[in-house]
Amino acid sequence: MTARIIKRQSIIPRIDGIQHDYEKLKSLAELPLELFQEEDNFVKAQFYLRRALEGILNIGSHILTRIPGSRITEYKQVATRLGELGIVDRSFADSNLKAMAGYRNRLTHFYADVTHQEIYSILKNNLEDIPRFLSYIKRLLDKPEIFNLKIE
Repeated sequence: MTARIIKRQSIIPRIDGIQHDYEKLKSLAELPLELFQEEDNFVKAQFYLRRALEGILNIGSHILTRIPGSRITEYKQVATRLGELGIVDRSFADSNLKAMAGYRNRLTHFYADVTHQEIYSILKNNLEDIPRFLSYIKRLLDKPEIFNLKIE
C-alpha cells in the first residue's frame, strides 16, 4: 500500500499557532481569579482557547483525510478516529480530546453561556492537554511510516 502524504505546510503553522495560544493561555492562568474576571482577560482567554482548539481539530482533520476510511463529519469523530488509529492514546482521545472538541463547539455556538469560572477552571486544570496533543502529532511527524504516512 502506498503511503499517504501529510503536508508539512498544513501542520507546522498550526502547531506554531497552537503553541503561541498555549503560552498566552498559560499567562492568563497565572492570574488570580479576580484579575482574570476582568473583561479583557476573559475575552482573551476565550479567543486563545477557541483558536487553539480549532487548530488541534484542524490538524486532526487534515491527518484523517489522508487515511482511507477516516473521513469525519463531526469534531468529536476526529478524537474518536485518532484514538482508534493509535495516533493519539485512545483513553486521551475518548476523554480529553472529545471534551476539547465539545468545548470548541460551546465556545463557537454557545459563547454567551460561557462563564468566567468555567474558562478559568479549564486554564487551571486542563491546559496541559494542549501540549500532550502536540506531542502525539510531533511523534507522527517524526515517524509517519508507523501510520503508513509520508511527510512532504
